[in-house]
Amino acid sequence: MPDAAPAAQTPAGSTATRPSTASASTVAALPARGTLLGFDFGLARIGVATGELETGQASALTTVHDESNDARFKAIAGLIAEWRPVALVVGLPTHLDGTEHALTARCRRFANQLHGRFGLPVFTADERLSSVAAEGELSAAGRTHWRERKAVLDAAAARIILQTFLDTRRHEKP
Repeated sequence: MPDAAPAAQTPAGSTATRPSTASASTVAALPARGTLLGFDFGLARIGVATGELETGQASALTTVHDESNDARFKAIAGLIAEWRPVALVVGLPTHLDGTEHALTARCRRFANQLHGRFGLPVFTADERLSSVAAEGELSAAGRTHWRERKAVLDAAAARIILQTFLDTRRHEKP
C-alpha cells in the first residue's frame, strides 16, 4: 500500500515528486531506530500519528485543526520539536484504480513544504481507504456517533497510513 518513495530531496540525494513503488534502497536509507511522524493531510484538518522504527508500531497522536498555513506549520513545528522524528510520512490519496485526483497534488505540495521547512526526509504512502478503515476501527471501538469519531478520525487515519508504511518497510528490508 505505501509508496515509500521520498516526496522531496533526501539526505541521500534521491528525489521523487510522484509516487512510485518502494525500493529497498530508499526505505533501507532510514535508520534502524527513531521516531516517524505520519500525516493524513486534508483541507480542513491534518491528522498526525507517531511511530517507532525499532518496534514498527504507530499510534494516533493528534489532529491539527488550524485553518491558516502559518498556524498549521507552527503546530507541526511544535510536534517535530517534541517528538524529534528522523523522517516524515505523508499519505498520498488516489482513486481506487491508482489514478490521481484533485487532492493528490495538494498532498505532494504539503510533503514538499514539510521537507523545505524542516529539512527532514519525507516519504509518501498510499492512503487509499485509510479513512474508511479508521471509521471502521473507531466504530468497532465503541465510538458509534459521528461527532465522536470525527474528532479523532484524521489522527486514526494517519496511524493507519504510518502503520502501513512501517509494515511495508519491515517486509522490504534486504
